[in-house]
Amino acid sequence: MFQKLFNKQSNNGGKKVAVGLSGGVDSAVTAHLLKEAGYNVTGVYMHCWSEKADGCDASEDRADAAKVASKLKIKFKTLDFEKQYNAKVIDYFYDEYKAGRTPNPDVMCNKEIKFGLFYDWAIKGGFDYVSTGHYARVEDGKLFRGIDDSKDQSYFLYLLTGQILKNVLFPLGEITKKEVRKIAQKVGFHNADKPDSVGICFVGEVDIREFLEERIKPKKGEVVNKKGEVIGSHDGVWFYTIGQRHGFNVTKYHGLPLYVIDKDADANKLVVGHAEEGKVKVFKVENLHWINETPNLPLNCGVRIRHLGKLYPAQLKDREVKLEYPIFGVAPGQSAVFYKDEETLGGGIITHS
Repeated sequence: MFQKLFNKQSNNGGKKVAVGLSGGVDSAVTAHLLKEAGYNVTGVYMHCWSEKADGCDASEDRADAAKVASKLKIKFKTLDFEKQYNAKVIDYFYDEYKAGRTPNPDVMCNKEIKFGLFYDWAIKGGFDYVSTGHYARVEDGKLFRGIDDSKDQSYFLYLLTGQILKNVLFPLGEITKKEVRKIAQKVGFHNADKPDSVGICFVGEVDIREFLEERIKPKKGEVVNKKGEVIGSHDGVWFYTIGQRHGFNVTKYHGLPLYVIDKDADANKLVVGHAEEGKVKVFKVENLHWINETPNLPLNCGVRIRHLGKLYPAQLKDREVKLEYPIFGVAPGQSAVFYKDEETLGGGIITHS
């Protein structure tokens, strides 16, 4: 099942691959598949966050990663990126929320850490390739969706470049999560049934409100409807995202459920409305990034506005995205990623204007 990926290398034995070992099952199976394909594999654990969201020490993940490397009889290294991770990912996370936007730390983590610092370290160190347990596919410097629609992670990788992707291997893009678990069990990995990591990259699943309050303090503000009428209060616009249904207070019953449909960070004002009032057919993007060449505009394509979200038919013209039909939950700060069939072309950041 892996011939499509690995047969392109007629002499894998001479190729050195640095595999990011997180301690989870995905990266473990990635390292195993590459070794089986004849690559010279080194496992690398990236230390980016000391205390996991569940209160456990991150050294437990490192221990799991080291155990996988020992099982496979491959070299194992640890890289300390904690200072850089805080500066490039966590600071960005807080700054975006404070500005009233909803950031995507996993996108930034991939750009700055996994395919930034780690990638640079590996290539400068003489490795031919970098590999991670991402569910995505690469071919000739182009990025494609993973075949497992329930795990596809191409959305998080749109800020990479074709030049980087030419030195990247994603073996899991060709298989499903179910198959990964089966392989891990067959190999005898101790972490074959380890739960998937969720939440913020390297941090884990956290209560966003509590995480934000470590740096951003509550500040009461007005909740208004689309007409501008004050109908309630909230604790600070930075604690809310577009499409959110709970967490704010309204003074009286308004029939159908109310959702956050807009935010004014400068005035600390939250705009709420019914689901239909929150739908948009046109939105704008900034900081457009294309993995390879810039496509001709206008571009008819599919657009995804969240990880594993539906692919919506759309047209991109300049910085404006026109949807075929109105959709709900378009949040400034999040990434809009553009696809042509299976290929991930690139994307941009959803903006207010």
